[in-house]
Amino acid sequence: MGILLNVQNLTKTFSGEGKGDYTAVDYVSFQIRQGETVGLVGESGCGKSTLAKLITRLLEPDAGFVRLDGEDITRLQGKALKGAYRKMQMVFQSPMGSFNPRRTIGFGIGESMQNSGVPKAERMQRIAVLLEQCGLLPEFAGRYPHELSGGQCQRAAIARGLAVNPKLLICDEATSALDVTVQQQIVELLISLKQERNLSLLFICHNLALVQSFCDRLLVMHRGNIVEQGVTDQVIQAPKSEYTKRLIEAAF
Repeated sequence: MGILLNVQNLTKTFSGEGKGDYTAVDYVSFQIRQGETVGLVGESGCGKSTLAKLITRLLEPDAGFVRLDGEDITRLQGKALKGAYRKMQMVFQSPMGSFNPRRTIGFGIGESMQNSGVPKAERMQRIAVLLEQCGLLPEFAGRYPHELSGGQCQRAAIARGLAVNPKLLICDEATSALDVTVQQQIVELLISLKQERNLSLLFICHNLALVQSFCDRLLVMHRGNIVEQGVTDQVIQAPKSEYTKRLIEAAF
């Protein structure tokens, strides 16, 4: 398996009003191989979401680089950056908030296809297939976000992320707002999609048990640093970092 995502020395410092500067992401480095699922865990405020936003270029890094499928995307702009988004998509914690409330779910899923010039008939057909792949009936395309449950809306958000057939899906706390049963259903969906599409996943989560259930490798983040990384079961069974030990004790 080749390296799909290569993050090296990624750094982001924010200016805190009256409190001085603080570094949210501090020289972070890791890699994700094609078809691999990597979990990223750590307590709230440790820098996980900031890291995701740096990788997806929603934030500009102060230092370091992000290489996606062999291409340095750290400074890309305009059309070149849109090209990167065809290989990488993000699913957010609040699926309801990520859809336009005035537009149907089908419009939200098909928007990227429309922007790429896919004809309407083909677009509608592909939207129906994506919904079915994500466990929703095709008629959900005509519904609005408020007409869906949290779990249904998250499935639709995953369908939208898959619309451009990306190689990497970044899930930023994508299950945290859902109840335990629905969380497991979403994880099972991600596992099946990974197998069908040889998809790579960066699964950001604070639930260690959930991460252990399906992630190949684990990154542990604390105060902007990756303090430990390795095969998931090995990290959980024999943690080296004191912070990881405390995190595991609290979780299990």
